[in-house]
Amino acid sequence: MKKVFLLASILGFVGTAVVGCNDTPNANTANNSTNTAINTSLENQGLQTIGITLGDLGNPFYVALQKGAEEQAKKIGDGIRVNTVSSAFDLNQQTNQIENFTAANTDLIILSAVDKKGVKPAIDQARKAGRIVIAVDSAVDADVDAMISSNNTQAGEIACKYIGDRLNGKGNVVILNGTPMDSINQRVSGCKSSLAKYPDIKIISDQNAEGTRDGGLRVMSDILTTFPKIDAVFATNDQSGVGADLAAKQARRKEFFIVGVDGSPDAAKAMEDKDGVFVATAAQDPAGMAQKAVEVGNDVIQGKKPSNSEILVPVKLVTRENLGSYKGW
Repeated sequence: MKKVFLLASILGFVGTAVVGCNDTPNANTANNSTNTAINTSLENQGLQTIGITLGDLGNPFYVALQKGAEEQAKKIGDGIRVNTVSSAFDLNQQTNQIENFTAANTDLIILSAVDKKGVKPAIDQARKAGRIVIAVDSAVDADVDAMISSNNTQAGEIACKYIGDRLNGKGNVVILNGTPMDSINQRVSGCKSSLAKYPDIKIISDQNAEGTRDGGLRVMSDILTTFPKIDAVFATNDQSGVGADLAAKQARRKEFFIVGVDGSPDAAKAMEDKDGVFVATAAQDPAGMAQKAVEVGNDVIQGKKPSNSEILVPVKLVTRENLGSYKGW
C-alpha cells in the first residue's frame, strides 16, 4: 500500500507540473498531459534511425554510398543511427533486411534494389507501416517516397560525345552493353543519341559484356578477333571497360580508346596507365546520391515532400587530362 501511495503522489506531482496553475488536476488530466508532452517530444526529434540495404559492401561504389549517407546523417544530428547491410545481390536477403528495418521502427529505409519487381512486397509493407522508403541507384516498381539515381542518359550522352569529338566524327565504334536494366538501357540510349549526330561514325558491334571485368575481357577479345579496325569502345560500366583494356593489352592492340561509365577507382587506375587504352569515364557520384537520399528522407519526416519524387544526380566526364583534379569515390 505504501508503494501504491508513493506512486500516486509522484503522478500527482507530474500532473501538477504539466497543468500549471489549474486547480487540483485529476489523474486522467495528468496522464493525458504527460502523453501529449511525450508525443510532442518525439515529433521534434525528427530523423533518428536509418536502415540501408546495398548490393555489396565489398564494392567501392556501395562503400561510397554508405559513407555519403553517414556524412549527411551527421550533418543533420549527431544522434542519428545508421545501420548499413549488404544484400549480396540476393533478393530474399534484401527482403528480410527491409522487413527487419520495418519491424525495428526504422524511420528511413534506403535501398539499392536487387530486383526492381521482386522487392515490391517488402517496400509496400514498409510504407504501410509508416516508414519512409527511398530507392537509390536502381529503380523499383513500387511506390516510394523518392527515387534518386545518376542521370544515366546524360552519362551515355557525354561519354559518346567525347568519342565522336575525339574521332573527328568518323570511325568504327564498339558498344560493350550490360545486363538489361533501366540504368544500362538509358546509358546506351544516350550514347546512341550522341553518336547519331556523327553520320560517319558506325557502330560495328553491340554486345552484352555482363558489366564485369571478366565479361569485358571475354567479349572484347572476341571482338578484336572479328574486327581488324576499331576506333573506340563505349563500355556501359567501368568494370567491363577495364576488362576490355586488358583484352587490348593481351592482343597488343592500341589503335582504339575506351570510355566507360562510373568514375570508379579501377577506372582511375586504368587511366593512369599510359600503356592502356582506357582514357575517360562518365563519373557518377554515389556519395552525393546517398547524401541526397538522407536529406530528402529527413525533409519528408518533417512534412516537406519533394516536388518531384524522381531526382537525377548529374554526372561529369573524367579524362586523362583532368584526372588530377578528380576526387573520386
